[in-house]
Amino acid sequence: MEEEFPGAVGTSASLALRLGQAIFSLASLLFMCVGVEFYAYTSFCFLVTIKGLTIPWSLTLAMVDAFSVFVKRPSRQLQIVSIIVIGDWVLSFLSLAAACSTASVADFMITEASAFFCGKKLCSRYQLSAAMAFLSWCLSTGSALFNLWLLPSLYTHL
Repeated sequence: MEEEFPGAVGTSASLALRLGQAIFSLASLLFMCVGVEFYAYTSFCFLVTIKGLTIPWSLTLAMVDAFSVFVKRPSRQLQIVSIIVIGDWVLSFLSLAAACSTASVADFMITEASAFFCGKKLCSRYQLSAAMAFLSWCLSTGSALFNLWLLPSLYTHL
């Protein structure tokens, strides 16, 4: 019988982490895109691109987790979990880079010449978008760590 790792793919904790990632990524994307001309800054475009990749990734894995939870049989195939681990780590690092670059540009815009770059309301939206991106990154890193923790146990079952 396989050990149950909380937060690993196919568990209810993983479903919660994936839904949280998708929600925070969607919030970050909405704060950045709706009524804002984000395309004028490369770091904002980077954030939008990465969050645009994170949302379908998280929702797809949330559906896999929901199916595994409802049938009470998590799929623990080595190849599938390996792909999930690699995808989680790549998106986690890219999400961190996007969140940091967005936060630094938003901070620069506020502290240096906020009247020139953006108004108070607009800069606040950039900051909120960066904050949501950081929250999404935290959950993404948690998923990556839990699945990485599961991976060695799958090698022992070969």
